[in-house]
Parts: sequence; structure tokens; C-alpha cells
Amino acid sequence: MSDTPKDSGPAPDGTGPRVSPREVWLLTATFLVAVAGLIYELIAATLSSYLLGDSVRQFSFVIGIFLASMGLGAWASRYVRDALPGFVWVQILLGVIGGFLAPVIFALYAWTGEVELPLYTMLIAVGALSGMEIPLIARTLAAIGAPQFRFENVLSFDYLGALAASLAFPVLIVPHLGLMSASLTFGALNLAVAGLSLWIFRAHLSLAPLALWTVAALATGLGLWQAERLVSLTEAALYEDDVILSEDTPYQHITLTRFRDRTRLFLDHSIQFDSYDEYRYHEALVHPAMALTPAPHNVLILGGGDGMALREVLRHKVKTVTLVDLDPRMTALFATHPDLTALNGNSFADPRVTVRNQDAWTFTETSDQSYDTIILDLPDPKSLSLSKLYSREFYAILTDRLASGGVIVTQAGSPFYAREAFWSVAATWETTRNPYAPGAGLTVIPYHTLVPSFGDWGFVLATPEDPAPRPLTLPDGLRYLTQTTWEKAQVFEADTARIEAEVNSLRDHALVRYYETGWEKWFR
Repeated sequence: MSDTPKDSGPAPDGTGPRVSPREVWLLTATFLVAVAGLIYELIAATLSSYLLGDSVRQFSFVIGIFLASMGLGAWASRYVRDALPGFVWVQILLGVIGGFLAPVIFALYAWTGEVELPLYTMLIAVGALSGMEIPLIARTLAAIGAPQFRFENVLSFDYLGALAASLAFPVLIVPHLGLMSASLTFGALNLAVAGLSLWIFRAHLSLAPLALWTVAALATGLGLWQAERLVSLTEAALYEDDVILSEDTPYQHITLTRFRDRTRLFLDHSIQFDSYDEYRYHEALVHPAMALTPAPHNVLILGGGDGMALREVLRHKVKTVTLVDLDPRMTALFATHPDLTALNGNSFADPRVTVRNQDAWTFTETSDQSYDTIILDLPDPKSLSLSKLYSREFYAILTDRLASGGVIVTQAGSPFYAREAFWSVAATWETTRNPYAPGAGLTVIPYHTLVPSFGDWGFVLATPEDPAPRPLTLPDGLRYLTQTTWEKAQVFEADTARIEAEVNSLRDHALVRYYETGWEKWFR
């Protein structure tokens, strides 16, 4: 870049080459743009896992496509004749495309249902522009005569920026900004880099980038000012009812909606309960297992951070209940929000209850306690990270924590919409080793019931010992489950009856494939 002034010469004290302010700025800019670039990548990966499911696959796709796009951008940078103006243009374009990544994708999802094509198109654009940054900065540093310029110094600042972004994203950015504001904030960061570069090198840049920068900065500022309104408008289009809470946590996106006296919970935009009919699901999940356990004094619940299953467990004469849920915000919300504690009977305040905010696998593997009843109220197995909690390996760990005569029950999805997935869960339990009868499997009772919010929903109950054939002893005050209901629940119609399905294991995760195939047939 022939018109860029060189900043060479000795330091004032004569001890070595002088480090110019422009060189310091360009290395600082390298750090800042690396932070912004990785944040865009993480936002895209999180959006795809929220809206498309299967977080492992989506994160893998996003990372691969982003890195490939960066390679394309690095290659294309050779065709940028003047490095400094090119770098400024790249920052402005990143500020616009990266900054409006989340708002555009959320809006398109809400109003059209389309996610993949726009998401990956914008991701490729952001990746290509990000790939151009380092070559252009390196060329600019060389052009200004940076003393003893070394390309690895630029890469070091780039990698440090990526590290800072990866640490800050789950701990600070998502919980405090949310995806919409985070996207716009880091778009503003790219625009700030462009603006400072325009000022520092003002004598050597034209007015054209300044004009576009001004428009982009105004649009981004407006977007940040109206970020909460943008979220509200998007979610109003997504949900039928009024959104009373919308919050990103390091683990998921929590949304609560209300219409009159009806409350619904959505995690990552998938419904978890409707207060009109959640009692059907939770009574069916909890009470058969509790009733078939001879003495259900110590109970373990995995998942169930809304406290609804806990509410049902506390109807029985239990001594202790341990609830393990990964997301501390989830359990805190349902333990303190007055509208929500009314739904779960203020169950978290019961002195018999202990809450552990841990990964279910880690807790179970490291626990030295035994439990009379274990209840798995976990999200559907739509990703590898969730499928592991439906695997034969995890089930074997659970049976080691089960007291003699104990019972385990899990929600197992819909035997109608995802028939193979449901029966895969049953087959997995049947082939899980029996700790009290080496060489034998477990006794399994599959059953299902109608939950209007979900459709035909299934559960699998497993026990090392054949339960005695006796009527269920149920607590007073149930709204749905009776002995007759329980007997009918164990009958499957022809289109939901048992079919052959593979056992789910960590080696092949057959359940994820069954789950995706089943639901996509109906809803994609």
C-alpha cells in the first residue's frame, strides 16, 4: 500500500526499533476482531442448536463451515489491492452482517420458519470476511514499516482474542446480554474498530467507507436501543400467548408464556409443559413408580427443574428427595417466582428436598448414595449429549444406585410420533445388566397416555425384580391417574405397539437417529 506512511526508525532512547501507536492499534484491533469473529461463530452455533436441534451436529456443522469460509476469505484477500481500506471495509461489513445475524435469523424463524439457508448464508459471509482480517492486518503492518514485523505476533493476538471470547461467551455474554443483544454488541465492536481505523488513518482513506460506516453505526445503535423490543416482537410472533419471561442461560433459552390462567414453559423453543394438562404427564411419570416401590423413602429426580415431578413425589411419605438439574437458573426461577411456585406447590421449599445443579451423569457416577425410586424427567434425546442419558451405559450406573426392591422410571417420548425411539428406550432398559441377578436383564413396563400438549406420550418403568401384582396405592387429590387409567396405559394400539428397535449405547446413539426420523416425518 504505497500511500500508507511508514512508522520506522529508532526508539527515542536509542535502545531499539520504535513501536508506533499505529502498530499498537493494529495489534489491538487484531485482538478485538478475533473476539468478535468467534462470538459470531458461537452465536450461529447456539442459534442452530436452539432452532434446529442436535447441538453436537449443529456445532460441528457451524465450526466446519465457518473455518472453511475463513480459509476462502484468507485466499480471497490477495485480490484486495489496498490492505488498509480493505480492512476497514471488512470491519464495516462484519459489523452489519455479524451484528444483525441473530436478529435476522430469529425474525425469519418467527415469521417464515426458515432457518438453515439464511443462517448458513450469513455464516459463510461472516466467516469469509473474518478470514480476510489477519492477512489484511499483516499487510498493513508491513506497509507501515512496523519494525521487525513478525506474522506470528499477529496470530498470537488473534488466538488470545479467540480464547477471551470462548471463555466469556457462556459465563458473561449469554447470561447478561442474550443472543440478540450480543450479536448487535459485537457488531458495534467491529464498527468501533472500523471507526478508530478511519480516524487514525484518516489522511489516507476516502470518504466512501465513512459514509457507509455512519449508516451502519446508526442502524446498529438503533438496534441496540430497541433490542428488547425486537426480542418481544419476535417472540410475540413465535408464541400464541403473551411472553412473560424470556432469558438465555449458559445451557438453554427459557421462555414462559401466559394466556389468562394458562402458563406454558418452552426450553430452546420446545414446549415442556402447559399448566392446563401438565398434571397428566407428571402424575403418569411419578405415581406408578412410587406406588410399585415397597418403601419409597429416598427418591432421586434427574431433570425436572420446574418442580412439577417433585410436587408429585412429595405427595408420598418420603424422607429425602434429591433433584439434579443442570441449569441453576431453572431451579432458582421455579423456586422463587410466585406464579411458578404456585404451579409446583412451592415444592422446592420443602425441607426434605435437596437441589444439586450438576450434570446428571456426573452426579450419578460420583454419588455413593442409594435410592428407592429414581425418576428421569429429562429432555427428549434429540442430541448426542442428551442421548447419553438414555444409553445402556448410563442406565447401568443408575441401577447401581438403586436400593433393593427399587424402581426406575423415565419419560420416553411419543410411541406414536417416534415409535422406534420409544421402543428403543424400552429395549435399552431390558438389556441393562441387573445388579441383583448377574446375567439377567431388568423387568420393564412400557406405558403411555394422552397429554394434549404433546400428544400420545410414553414412559418406561424398570426394576431388577418383578413387581408384585397388586393395585397401585395412590395418594389423594390426583386429577388423572387411577387404577383403571394405569391398566389402560399399558395397552398399546396397533400403530403404537412394540416393534424391533436397536439398543441405545454410547457407541452408536441409535436413539438420536430414531428420534429425528420419527419427528421429522410429522413436523418437517
